[in-house]
Amino acid sequence: MGEHDSGNDLEAMRRVVSVATQLSATVDLDEILHVIVDALRDTLSAERASVFVYDNKTNELVTTIAHGVGDTSQDSDSSSSVKEIRLPLGKGLAGEAARTRKLINVPDAYNDDRFDTAVDKKTGFRTRSILTIPLISFGVDLVGVAQVLNKNQGCFDEHDEEIAVALASQAAVAIKRARLIEDRLVRHKLEHDLSIARSIQRETFPSSMPDIPGYDVAAWSDPADETGGDIYDVFGLRVKDNRKVIVSGKGEVEQALLLLADATGHGIGPALTVTQLRAMVRMASRAGLDLIENIRQINRQLVQDLPDGRFITAWFGLLTANSDSLLSFSAGQAPLIHYHAADDSMSVLRSDTFPLGICEELPTQIGVSASMRPGDIFAILSDGFFEATNAAKEFYGEQAVMDVIQNHHNESPASMIEAIRTSCQNFSAGVPIADDQTAVVIKRDEADS
Repeated sequence: MGEHDSGNDLEAMRRVVSVATQLSATVDLDEILHVIVDALRDTLSAERASVFVYDNKTNELVTTIAHGVGDTSQDSDSSSSVKEIRLPLGKGLAGEAARTRKLINVPDAYNDDRFDTAVDKKTGFRTRSILTIPLISFGVDLVGVAQVLNKNQGCFDEHDEEIAVALASQAAVAIKRARLIEDRLVRHKLEHDLSIARSIQRETFPSSMPDIPGYDVAAWSDPADETGGDIYDVFGLRVKDNRKVIVSGKGEVEQALLLLADATGHGIGPALTVTQLRAMVRMASRAGLDLIENIRQINRQLVQDLPDGRFITAWFGLLTANSDSLLSFSAGQAPLIHYHAADDSMSVLRSDTFPLGICEELPTQIGVSASMRPGDIFAILSDGFFEATNAAKEFYGEQAVMDVIQNHHNESPASMIEAIRTSCQNFSAGVPIADDQTAVVIKRDEADS
């Protein structure tokens, strides 16, 4: 190789090193892509260059970075007004380079069947020679394809190919790094947003239970994801000016309204749905509606609001202080477990009707009056408990819950919930829970006997 060629080689290598330095100085993907197209054009003495980034979700090449007005990559059939171009793998020169992961050097574009002349016709640009280089990160991952158009003098030769490959290897690593960092930042923001959403959701849970003479009530909830599709609520009611009003703060209440609801799925969507339900229950109670009419109106609204295939299973209870009256209504939420202290027996209630949000009209006669004798326990749990599995894919089941309640019936509702949680965790033996877990437990004071 002559002295002149050696000088050109040295200059080319300096440019490659300079480009590597520029690429290592930023993690912004758009800036990296601009550095790449400028380096390809200038180092290879070409008129224009463009970069496609590989979208592995759609198996397409995507470009928004190119020289000139609009996109001038030969594989795009877009006009200059199009901001983004998507190209399936295998289509055109860029798609073929991505599919085969091999460099393609075309000295005469119009003599290659893969060349699309429509771009030249739309832009007025005349493509002569094309160098298409796949961008492979660490020799493994396809991250994109680069194209260089029209060598200023002659066609792209082997020397140009070597330089292009050297630049491409630097570019591929830089793009891969930028996308990983971008994904990490997006994931961090999503996790931060989910953390806020979970905090907001948990703040909707009552900070304390109302003082219901003759009863002790406890509740607990834990989502399978950052946010859950389960919710519970317990709030006191008093009669004031011949109407029921919600009691906030401490002090004895005449009645308490209880709710446990489970929206299909878990995550942000169901969390929003059940939070909406809780708000509607409280608003309807403030409006003075009785429990049954409250449920009917809420169901009609949910039928209009919920998308097809979505619904909410829900249990509602109206507990009257110093009495054995618990009005219980279940819309698809089951089983409901009733422990009878008098004879140390258990009974299981099934749902009264289908879940909310499916059909506008609920049955005319809904709800049952459960007689809560001294020492009786009424437990409502979401299916995250009953359907918890162990390594053998066996369900925890309702019998296990009933056994725990029966064995701990002399304890407080809070202690019973803790015992159920511990029992379920021991049964699962480290298998992650697949669904949200929520429990509401009511116990009639034994002192009333």
